[in-house]
Formats: sequence, structure tokens, C-alpha cells
Amino acid sequence: MREQHIGRRTLVKTFFAISVCACFPMCLYGRGMRAKPFVKWAGGKGQLLEQLDGLLPENLGTRKDLIYVEPFVGGGAMLFHMLTKYSNIRRAIINDLNADLIACYKVIKEQPRDLIEKLRALQDEYWGLENDAARKAMFLSKRERYNAHKADGVEISALFIFLNRTCFNGLYRVNSKGQFNVPFGRAKRPLVCDEDTILADSGLLQKVDILCGDFAEVMKAVKGKAFFYFDPPYRPLTQTSAFTAYSKNGFGDDQQRRLADLCKKLDADGNQWLLSNSDPHNVDPNDMFFEELYDGYEIVRVFANRMINAKASGRGRITELAIRNYRGD
Repeated sequence: MREQHIGRRTLVKTFFAISVCACFPMCLYGRGMRAKPFVKWAGGKGQLLEQLDGLLPENLGTRKDLIYVEPFVGGGAMLFHMLTKYSNIRRAIINDLNADLIACYKVIKEQPRDLIEKLRALQDEYWGLENDAARKAMFLSKRERYNAHKADGVEISALFIFLNRTCFNGLYRVNSKGQFNVPFGRAKRPLVCDEDTILADSGLLQKVDILCGDFAEVMKAVKGKAFFYFDPPYRPLTQTSAFTAYSKNGFGDDQQRRLADLCKKLDADGNQWLLSNSDPHNVDPNDMFFEELYDGYEIVRVFANRMINAKASGRGRITELAIRNYRGD
């Protein structure tokens, strides 16, 4: 019998994390497996994998022909974790509103060798430059070509990864016109061409359907019951921490409510889901936005090293929310 809402009141727990050792992915995935995100992504879940893994349904690994759906795939840390750990995933569906990010996933799936060739050429050119001025000039030139969007799919994807590895702090941010505008990051010898990761990712992506669009549209591609992981743009904790510019479209409270409505429908239809978001209690203990929005579901607090605002003094260990529609221990 399917698990229903957990009582009439939302259950709130705190999940005390142990330090994630640098070898965790290798310990979990096994020797030789190098599948991992091919870009750095703001809000990426790499540092939370151990905690999130502990919050997954206990019987996930024993289900036959498991369907996994991730409507906000971002950098893909959770995706590659799930595909590696759960060999019983028959089909996965991923989506993101960022068209160039999704194009990268498709190129890595279908044309990994062509992408590696382009990235190796970019890396060799960049590494051969003698000073910051020359490296910055190359960065700005490639950023201008990327924003022009006149290159073919493989080159656009190569430029996307190159800019991610050479821009400031690995951010992806666009202006109101949808143009990438992150400044030069002064990296001297970044790993632009990570061949092993691209090939490992390509292998896992063969069972993945890759979509681009609004998160609700993903439901049209789902046939049968599935396990969903939602990692939407986080609700900002402060005005200075408001960073939702992964695309030129924002993700405000109305969108958060629309996502909650979708989660409730999925629950009613017998699907299970886990959702991540910011924890307003880091700055305002009286802010009950998510407790009210997901009343009746279990809310777990996990720990992450994040920035609360743009200043270095705002960096530190904060809690984030993991919300699920199934009962934990």
C-alpha cells in the first residue's frame, strides 16, 4: 500500500551530517568509475550526496525497472550518483530550462569524441598563453562567440564548458538578454578537457531522455510510476543571495507554489519524490513558507557550506531543506 501523507502536521527533522571525505564518490561508485558533473554549477549537490543518499527510499535498489526523473538537472551530481548506484534504473528523464546546458548533455551522450577534440584544442590554446592578459583576451573572445550562437552544437557545448572552467568561480549567469556575462576568473591551467569524465558520463546517459523546457512539461514524458528528485532554483534567503539567473526567466514564490502543486499531484498518483530547497530559518526562524507549502510532508534539515549573501562573511555552514512524501526512519 502506498505511503500517504505523514499525519496531519508536517514532520520536521534535522539530519546531522558527517564530513564528506574527498574519496566518497570513489568509495560509493567503485574503482575506475569517474562519472560526475562535467561542469561546476551554482547550488550543485556534490557536497550533499551522502546526506541525500541517506534520505532515499530504502527499497529503491530492489524495484524492478525503476524510472528516475529529475526536472531541474543542473550540473547532474544527483543524476550521475543515481545512475551509478542504481543499476535497476531502466529509464531516466532529465530536464532543465537552460537550453545550452541541455545541449551539452545531448552532445556528451551522442558525440563525446567530437566534444573532446574541441575541448582539447581549447585547452591547448589556453594553456599555451603566457600571462593573464592573454588568457583574459581569449576568454572574452570565446565568450563573445558563445553569446553570438553562430557556432554548431558541438562547438557551442565546448565553449559552454570552456567558459565554465575559466570564468569567475565557475558561475553560470545571464543578463536580461540571455547573454552569458560572468567575468574572467584568472585560472592558469584549468582542466578544460576532462576526457575520462565525458566518456563515463556518456555511457550512463545512454539510458537517459534529455528534455529542455518548463518542469511541469516533463510529466508528459513519464509513463508509469517513478521516483522524482526536484532541485529547483532555491528561494533566496536574503536580497543579496538572490541568484536565479540560470536563464533569463526567474523562479519566484509563485513558481515555488506551482512546483508544490505538482508534487502534491504526483503524491496523489502514487509517485515518490524528494525535493531540495533553501531553509529560511537560517535568517528568519519565523519564516514558515515551506512548512506551510508542504504541510503534511516530512521536512529534513541537512547541512551545507554555502553563501548566505555576496560577502565573504556570509559564507559558512547553513541548513538546507530536504522534503519528501515518504516516511523515513
